[in-house]
Amino acid sequence: MKSFLRKTYNINFDKILKLPGYDIENFVGYCGNSKYIIKKYLHSKNIINQINSENALLSHLNLRDSIYPKPIKNRNGEYLGIYNNGENTYVVRLLSYLDGKFLGEIKQTKNILESLGSFTAEMNKSILGYQDLFISSRVWQWDIQYLHLNEKFINDIESFRDRKLVNYFFQQFNEVVIPILPSLRKSIIHNDLNEWNILCNDKGVSGVIDFGDIAYSQLVNEVAIAMTYGAYDKDDPITNSSYILSSYHKKLPLKNDEISLLYYLITAKLCMSVCNSAHSRKINPNNKYALISEKNAWKTLKKFIKYSPRFVENKFRNCLNIESKKTLNSKKIKSERGKIISKIFSLSYDEPIAMERSAFQYMFDYEGNSYLDAYNNVPHVGHCHPRVIDAASKQMKKLNTNTRYLYDIINMYGGKLLKKFNKSLNRVYFVNSGSEASDLAIKLALAYSKNKNIMVMENGYHGHTQRGTDISAYKFNHPKGQGKKDYITVVPMPTKKDFENENNFISETIKKIKNIAAFICEPILGCGGQVPLPKNYLNKVYKEIRDNGGVCISDEVQTGFGRLGKVFWGFELYNVVPDIVVLGKSMGNGHPIGAVITSDRIASKFSEGVEFFSSFGGNPVSCAVGSSVLDIIEDEKLQDNAKIVGQYYKKELQKLKNKHKVIGDVRGEGLFLGIEIINEKNLKPDKKLAHLLKNKLREKYILVGTDGPHNNVIKSKPPICFSEEDVKLVVKSIDKILCKL
Repeated sequence: MKSFLRKTYNINFDKILKLPGYDIENFVGYCGNSKYIIKKYLHSKNIINQINSENALLSHLNLRDSIYPKPIKNRNGEYLGIYNNGENTYVVRLLSYLDGKFLGEIKQTKNILESLGSFTAEMNKSILGYQDLFISSRVWQWDIQYLHLNEKFINDIESFRDRKLVNYFFQQFNEVVIPILPSLRKSIIHNDLNEWNILCNDKGVSGVIDFGDIAYSQLVNEVAIAMTYGAYDKDDPITNSSYILSSYHKKLPLKNDEISLLYYLITAKLCMSVCNSAHSRKINPNNKYALISEKNAWKTLKKFIKYSPRFVENKFRNCLNIESKKTLNSKKIKSERGKIISKIFSLSYDEPIAMERSAFQYMFDYEGNSYLDAYNNVPHVGHCHPRVIDAASKQMKKLNTNTRYLYDIINMYGGKLLKKFNKSLNRVYFVNSGSEASDLAIKLALAYSKNKNIMVMENGYHGHTQRGTDISAYKFNHPKGQGKKDYITVVPMPTKKDFENENNFISETIKKIKNIAAFICEPILGCGGQVPLPKNYLNKVYKEIRDNGGVCISDEVQTGFGRLGKVFWGFELYNVVPDIVVLGKSMGNGHPIGAVITSDRIASKFSEGVEFFSSFGGNPVSCAVGSSVLDIIEDEKLQDNAKIVGQYYKKELQKLKNKHKVIGDVRGEGLFLGIEIINEKNLKPDKKLAHLLKNKLREKYILVGTDGPHNNVIKSKPPICFSEEDVKLVVKSIDKILCKL
């Protein structure tokens, strides 16, 4: 190599040291007091065109400033040399050496970051209007506008949970950014202002190196990349990236649309980084340079998922002294709702929240606030899970029809779902909600049994249909409720004493079993206040129901699909197998789908009657969504997560109970928990304090609900991707609120 350089460039190097590089070989060559950068590329026509374009751009920039590397000509007056080592042919070029410390080596103060913004703007101004055919035609994965070219690397990310994060941001980019891209300003840009390409001195940024990623791209991508790398190792990346943005904007003002996209461009760049790091680890695990930024990229990406895009945009607008994006007024929305929607539809909290977006366990309102959702069990695997969205979108583009036609996805999903049950439960009826499923379950029971009555549990809830209301003591026993129908038998919900005297409690229940066609019960009573059942209750009651010609129904609408952690279905807690199972809510992660699972024995009897048909039950889109939910639970090990995080949650809440006398009980399983709030003087249910606590948590941007017969139980049933970090925030916030009361 030394000999080749001496002959080609007439420079006799004393020594040559190799530098880290991503996909080319870089060296620093020493010749007396002078230093040069030597770059070595595997020979190809494309690489020669690329290097020629780089050199031309650098020559253009050096006409104005000497803060960029200068291409060095060889003896023949050319910038490139061809080198053959006997095995391969390489292209070699020399560049001047720039002194300075890398941005990644120094403390990144406000002044340094502002200097970076100004430097970037001045560089972009120097390039505006510059043209190069090769650069303009370049289409590759490191250009943000071609983010989709990185999709092929997503599966190289080892963790399913990390993949979902990247997939989410890809979907957001496609939804928000892609439609606007054609209208944005374009220019040739450096395209890789990372912390190891930016040089600094005592005064600030002094130079930039490595123009290998140059692209003809949206101008705003340049400052977005600088903001990403200039602040992604900070505890507050928004504030620190704002320093870069504001100084850039002073030199080269951004347009309104460009500012609105910065959140998505920054996260896109981070996704590109982690995707390529994952791919590099797979094909070349020894290349540590390719992985150098990975840890910080993941750290920042996981921070950005907690930020509302509106919050970030308004933060950036504020730093530029530009008016914040207009928000929808929650009071106005509430007023308009009152004119259209019946008042019987209740709203949560004293100050209802106008929600705009959501992601996994976070929800974002129109003012840009982020809420930790510790309450909403409908988005079971997380709000806006990209795999659910993708499944629905793909199927919707192909076929959506009713079950009078043959299509294979209903067989695939039905079979996959039935594998989660005992072999005796081998028939599925698809409907649109848990309420419909409860209604159908009673029809099945009445068709099978010669008995006519339905036994339900006190404070049980099974849906909003007429039949659902008939069998929901939570509804019909309400002061405004319809009252109990004659064919309904109500058995008591267990109290703390009943767990101590389990046999007596069970005996009292069994005494009421007369002419019962079906007994329907939740494994843990949600609307009852997250109340579990005594250990042997279902085993003995189920036997008695069956011995008397009835069937047993388990309502798993809230407790199913791994939410309880220890088990996939709530009835498994008690080592029983019901005759009919009711499913809904979490089954579709927010998509309207429900199901009834039963046996051949019961299904055959029901088939003797009038045809059953549901226009949308079991449609291809619903089946695709349901199937994706099952896959996500398994791939992301979310049942295990519900178990581990749920046990931690319950343990931490027990500590709170020991500290605060107003907490009477902590109960439930997995991520289906209830915190009973009582008056510490008389130990009676304290509805007012529970209501206050719920609203105080809302003020701290944490969402929980209240329930139970006295509405004094704080219920927490979050998406099962909830983390221990989330638990700490909830518990710490409850503690602070109670300490101030």
